[in-house]
Amino acid sequence: MVRKKDSVKNADMERLVESLSPNERKVIKYLGEGSLSGVVGKSGMDEVSVHRALEYLSNKGIVVVRSEVEGVVELGVNGVLYLKQGLPERRLMNLISEKRSVSLRDGKKITKLSDNEFKASLGVLKKKVLINLVNGNIIMVGKVEEFSKHSLEEKFIESLPKKVDDLSDEERFAFENLKNRRDIVEIVEKKSVKFEVTDLGRKIQKEKIDVDLVEGLTNNMLKNNSWKGKRFRRYDILTNVPKINGGKRHFVNQSIDYAKRIWTDLGFKEMDGRLVQSGFWNFDALFTAQDHPVREMQDTFFIDKIGKLPDGKIVEGVKKAHEGKIKGSKGWQSDWSEEEAKKTVLRTHTTCLSARTLMEIAKKKEFPAKYFALGKCFRNETVDWSHGFEFNQTEGIVVDENVNFRQLLGYLIEFFKKMGYDKIRIRPGYFPYTEPSLEIDVFHPVHNKWVELGGAGMFRPEVTIPIFGKHIPVLAWGPGFDRIIMEFFGITDLRDMYKNDLNKLRGIRVWDR
Repeated sequence: MVRKKDSVKNADMERLVESLSPNERKVIKYLGEGSLSGVVGKSGMDEVSVHRALEYLSNKGIVVVRSEVEGVVELGVNGVLYLKQGLPERRLMNLISEKRSVSLRDGKKITKLSDNEFKASLGVLKKKVLINLVNGNIIMVGKVEEFSKHSLEEKFIESLPKKVDDLSDEERFAFENLKNRRDIVEIVEKKSVKFEVTDLGRKIQKEKIDVDLVEGLTNNMLKNNSWKGKRFRRYDILTNVPKINGGKRHFVNQSIDYAKRIWTDLGFKEMDGRLVQSGFWNFDALFTAQDHPVREMQDTFFIDKIGKLPDGKIVEGVKKAHEGKIKGSKGWQSDWSEEEAKKTVLRTHTTCLSARTLMEIAKKKEFPAKYFALGKCFRNETVDWSHGFEFNQTEGIVVDENVNFRQLLGYLIEFFKKMGYDKIRIRPGYFPYTEPSLEIDVFHPVHNKWVELGGAGMFRPEVTIPIFGKHIPVLAWGPGFDRIIMEFFGITDLRDMYKNDLNKLRGIRVWDR
């Protein structure tokens, strides 16, 4: 007679067997191999499928899976090259052992080492007291046999890869000497999977698990009723399964699309243009002095190409504005150079698009007019949490003889409100091409300081008169866009904005203002 307790156990075991997938059944047969690679070799399954099956078996209590991460020392890009050609100091040692003395110039030329490699080689050999530097010459001071035998570093790179925990004292010494040299060795974290069979696992290995179960219901089975009388595999709906991440646009592009809708809803047309601009449109048409520091290499990326100036009276008008020859302006009190204006740059702001668009508005006599832009700009900045050499800027102009400064504030407040900022700080500012000018700031709660988003103002007569032939009021703004969206996405460092970390990109929130 079968006791009730035993019958319950048998029923549980039967349900467990009926819940096993085909891959789990295959893996169970080879659990005795004791390692992931052993199961892969015996089952004929790929490593990913075996790993996934082990995780499912772990959820059922059949195995206990442990993942271990261990550091492995491997050759870097230069390490692979030096393994074939020899370390830089070996090539220099071979030359010195042959010639006994060689000048620094000839030593570098003959060995064909780069500046960094040659300097590193000299440092290594001096540290080992194998050479001396006298009057610009490399003098051999070590014994010949010391030059011929393999160094610890050479032996070490020949032995790689090796687990960090398995390194001997000599190998650790060699590793310490090499790790600070560029791309010779590197530590790579490798994940290994180990598993143990539980008591339940040993019991189920004794069970008959090759049962005929249907994995899924098909259209044909429903049509011809062949599903009747079949046994279907049990599915555990409570088992944790891998998270599936759907495709989505980059979060910066999501917010850019939203910002563009704000401007179009406010009645603006979009303006566009090339990333590469002449100095004329990027600086001169915007009344930026030709000797202004912003035009130097420290702030601007210059392109080795000579640009063209536009046709018509605008060039002559800009020249007069810079030289102080238009009514009511002293200009910059210096001669204006066409050659300087022809220099080509990566645009430092999208305001160059505003200047070009004003020219088109003047040709078409399109008054009033409202335009916006949102695009990339480039500046030769020192990169830190709030600065990058590449950034997005949102630009806008309103051309109307009746516009005023209060309307400018209204546009800015409305835009920032729709972007999620109820409070912004607006303070007086200075730009060569606007008067009055203002700066827009928001408070950064993490860094506990006000962060500048960009500037705005009304174009000076020196900008508008060369284009329109007379002064017409133009509202203009160009705040940095990347800084505007940092708070929403929880980004405290601009450098994280464009990193290709898939886990972070999958986990970052969707723009839903």
